[in-house]
Amino acid sequence: MDGRCGWAGVDPIYVEYHDTKWGVPEYDARTLWEKLILDGFQAGLSWITILKKRDNFRTAFAGFDPEVIADWGEADVQRLLNDAGIIRHRGKIEATISNARAYLEVNAAEGFDQFLWKYVDGVPLQNRFATQGEVPPATPMSVQVSKDLKARGFKFCGPTIVYAFMEATGLVNDHILTCDRHGACAALARPVLGR
Repeated sequence: MDGRCGWAGVDPIYVEYHDTKWGVPEYDARTLWEKLILDGFQAGLSWITILKKRDNFRTAFAGFDPEVIADWGEADVQRLLNDAGIIRHRGKIEATISNARAYLEVNAAEGFDQFLWKYVDGVPLQNRFATQGEVPPATPMSVQVSKDLKARGFKFCGPTIVYAFMEATGLVNDHILTCDRHGACAALARPVLGR
């Protein structure tokens, strides 16, 4: 693909992620939650680090099943701190456990997918940036989503993490205009609220 966002570089893992996953609208609540957790683990690191460890994370965190993770305690934290296949950060591990509990509450109340998609009125925002330099690290919307997630008990979900999450899960289409994926992701947009 000649027209590709510059951040994808040449690493085959990154290129594949860019070309098949990043910016594709995600409508599944649990998949959205998994991605938010992984974006929290990415804080302070490069996304390629997380991509390379993604399968290890899925194994270590019971397939990102929030019902299982919500019941975990200190023994599980210790087990994960000893797992060299993941990012061994106590705060992020503990946040994942508490975020599982928060997810279950939000999902039972309104659907985690509905909770997130309401910020864009159920339809992905289609940004039209000409260069990567125009893409912001955060927006007023990501500040609000972050604030609302924290009010619901979520951790490791600051405005920059939330904006990266929104881009990755297609709530916002931030492929630059010269990228072939901009139009492809825009074509996948469909209204999701109230289904």
